[in-house]
Amino acid sequence: MSGRAQLMWDEQVTQYDFGPGHPMDPVRLGLTRSLVRAFGLDGALPVVAAPAAGESTLTLVHRSEYVAAVRRASQDPRGAAEQGFGIGTDDNPAFTGMHEASALIAGQSVGAAEAVWSGEVAHAVNFAGGLHHAMPAAASGFCVYNDAALAVARLLELGAERVVYVDVDVHHGDGVQAAFWDDPRVLTISLHEHPRTLFPQTGWPEETGGPAAEGGAVNVALPAGTGDAGWLRAFHAVVPELVAAFRPQVVVSQHGADTHFEDPLAHLAVSLDAQRAVAEACHALAHEHAAGRWIALGGGGYAVTDVVPRTWTHLVAIAAGVPLAPETLVPEEWRQEVYARTRATAPLRMTDGRTPEWASFADAGYDPADRLDQAVLATRRAVFPLHGLLP
Repeated sequence: MSGRAQLMWDEQVTQYDFGPGHPMDPVRLGLTRSLVRAFGLDGALPVVAAPAAGESTLTLVHRSEYVAAVRRASQDPRGAAEQGFGIGTDDNPAFTGMHEASALIAGQSVGAAEAVWSGEVAHAVNFAGGLHHAMPAAASGFCVYNDAALAVARLLELGAERVVYVDVDVHHGDGVQAAFWDDPRVLTISLHEHPRTLFPQTGWPEETGGPAAEGGAVNVALPAGTGDAGWLRAFHAVVPELVAAFRPQVVVSQHGADTHFEDPLAHLAVSLDAQRAVAEACHALAHEHAAGRWIALGGGGYAVTDVVPRTWTHLVAIAAGVPLAPETLVPEEWRQEVYARTRATAPLRMTDGRTPEWASFADAGYDPADRLDQAVLATRRAVFPLHGLLP
């Protein structure tokens, strides 16, 4: 490999903008890019802009009639809702240039996949990506084109035989699961808040894949209120064993920041420090099981100044091989930019002051009366035997 990592970025991805008042505020992308720059991480990894995904790439996952509908809505948003396809709703309002911005974000994730598979780099990060709810023929959950699924599909097109997709967004990674439901070459693992209490009301442990890919979908449905210890316990009780059994050639991970206790749209209670720990764990899994091939994406996250930029800057730093210590001070020039752009007071350090710890299933056993352990056991019982593992 000629390089360790690269960051995928084109300033025009900030044109993915559903308008004033929408939770998916593109300022979170701009502030993340500025924080990466303020820490000097541009000197630790190249910043690369890939072209927008074209028709042939988009239709690896999306139906041609849906892409055509997005194009029409992009040119004339006023009649978008009449087309259907999930466009023009409160969650996914149409806007001028929607196709172009969505295809550009998809292109960054596809470019990341191409760079990693070719051996040009070991790791590639697209924090503007991770739009995991978009379906083959519908926009959903603030997502128009499913860049995560497109990155996986491109890896398969290039010859990959086993790809693991790990999704730690607070919402179920339903669009990626749907795209590869019956494809034994892809293992999708999603840890998310329980579907009883959060959109998209899918991701039950019994969802384990189609007839040709039983065990290819893994879902850990976490109780509302789960914090650092439970979140990390669930991750380490499920993900490492399955990844080892699957023997992936590439790890694709989605790092939605909306598990955080400050996020306004969900009900988990995870800290920035635990999010950082899981990013490090995904990085380690790529090196242990996939020859270091790692594609890391962003995702949800609606605490746009306090949480998202710090979480994804940690992600970039980990991929670049220069991880930031949690106690690191946030650069003053960035804090001033946050105030100038949002009138919010930015955090002082790259930590929430937590030291994430958890009790592993292997060392501490489990408590059948504990709701978190019940969730983990439901997943292990549903899926582990399909991979030759003890539940």
